[in-house]
Amino acid sequence: DGFQDMAQGKSNQNVVFVDSFGRAYALAAHLLPSARGQGEPLTGRFKPASGAEFKSCLMGRDDDQFLMSSSHGYGYICQFENMLTRSKNGKAQISLPRGAQLLPVVAVSDYESGQVVSITSDGYIAMLEVKSVPQLARGKGNKIQGIPPRRIKSGEEEVAFITCLAGKQKLVIHCGKKYKTMNLKELEDYRIERGKRGRKLPRGYQNVTAIEVVD
Repeated sequence: DGFQDMAQGKSNQNVVFVDSFGRAYALAAHLLPSARGQGEPLTGRFKPASGAEFKSCLMGRDDDQFLMSSSHGYGYICQFENMLTRSKNGKAQISLPRGAQLLPVVAVSDYESGQVVSITSDGYIAMLEVKSVPQLARGKGNKIQGIPPRRIKSGEEEVAFITCLAGKQKLVIHCGKKYKTMNLKELEDYRIERGKRGRKLPRGYQNVTAIEVVD
């Protein structure tokens, strides 16, 4: 076992879990154990389909926004309230194309002037405005970053990382033991219209192992 995800919020809010099939499950946060430890099995609260794995958890106010996306480059902006459900079976939230994986759900703090940054497993990076991504209650979404269909079909390439930047935040790209910090001015060189390919990261930084956002 290992660390999967975390969400910050208040005990009077709901917490949403999204599984590998794109289904969302909701629970009042105060119902979860508050002491340190392993917690409790989510399968005691929910009834996910056979083979499903919980991939993301999130908390927020009803009008808070989140970026839902898949490894095939599709995604949309969703309000927190649209993910809430009382059903133990969850609700269909994001439609994943055949062979696609759910990417970690990302909080959107600046819809009007924020940026989405997406990186593929082959080192292509793309930046676009958050507001160019459609707002939907659920579904597949629209193409955020384009990858040649033959490369997706063969499994050669997929979107590996996606995040959102607000204000003057910077993106730190980790490649094993070395890393590169990119500010918005540097990222402008990789700006695309939604659905385009993007460009390769500089040589030596194309094998990305992790990303983080810093102020």
